[in-house]
Amino acid sequence: MKGRTIVLDHIAGREAAALMVDGQLDDFLIAGDAPPPGTIYRARADRPVKGQGGMFLTTPDGPAFLRQVKGLAPGTQLLVQVTGYPEPGKALPVTSKLLFKSRHAIVTPDAPGLNLSRSIRDEAERDRLLEIAHDVMEGHGFGLILRSSCAEVAAEVIAEDIEAMISQARQVLEDKGKGCETLIEGDGPHVLAWRDWTDPAEVVTEAGGFEDRGVLDALERVRGIAEPLPGGGHLYIQPTRALVAVDVNTGSDTSLAAGQKANFACAKLLPRALRVRGLGGQITLDLAPMAKKDRRGFEAALRAALKADSEETTLAGWTPLGHYELQRKRGRVPVSEALS
Repeated sequence: MKGRTIVLDHIAGREAAALMVDGQLDDFLIAGDAPPPGTIYRARADRPVKGQGGMFLTTPDGPAFLRQVKGLAPGTQLLVQVTGYPEPGKALPVTSKLLFKSRHAIVTPDAPGLNLSRSIRDEAERDRLLEIAHDVMEGHGFGLILRSSCAEVAAEVIAEDIEAMISQARQVLEDKGKGCETLIEGDGPHVLAWRDWTDPAEVVTEAGGFEDRGVLDALERVRGIAEPLPGGGHLYIQPTRALVAVDVNTGSDTSLAAGQKANFACAKLLPRALRVRGLGGQITLDLAPMAKKDRRGFEAALRAALKADSEETTLAGWTPLGHYELQRKRGRVPVSEALS
């Protein structure tokens, strides 16, 4: 099955969306029990945590934690936005720097200026988009980022998207209410799929689409720990309470270059493997044996693969034992948790 297909359906009573590319599950979103990223609260500062440089807040959905706080007194009312899913037993991660994000535009009230996605390289197209942005944003005082999906899109469609985000931002920022309240709920999987999966694709919305398009079979493989590598090896991906452990196994290949081949295949495949499983936090790779001279090439391959990934990931580097570590944003609901 060739091409891209977006399937919007429900599973285990939860809204979910799947992106299939050439018959393979490339991305998967599922609703969780915690408030989704993008949710905006009117919250109340509760108590500072001096050792961590942050503040616990009270929200309608329970405690939240705001990092890098200066001059914020307990009892102060403030606007915050959920940035990811919390670790088990921990507070919601939030930020005071609000973003209003749609398919084509991101309005940034705290960061003035007009910016275009770097992936739009054609100068004439960049000039056209900047002209649209200037026309719509004039007099508002907000910042704006035009996303890569704007390329070749009609001016009125882009303008409508920008205006919708400006309206949403004004509604939140001009709020005069008191007490803790949810002002905007974060987007669910179906809206996220429309917002972020913008490349041309067939869209399937009929009930039973997951079964008909092979998503259920793909999820069965995702719920296991093994991810096959080209050439016969495997990744074994096991979440623990502290971190996600990834073991690279060369399989039956006993050649001198087996470790290098498996590790470079891991670099290429790892972002998709983590993405479809909804895994984030600390990631530790136990790589197959390879010469130290190949480490730079491995890092370059991993960095290139992560460029197209939707979740922010930091390459932390090598440990004394030769493991490789990453820090990945917890922007997804773990599939194993949602379907357990």
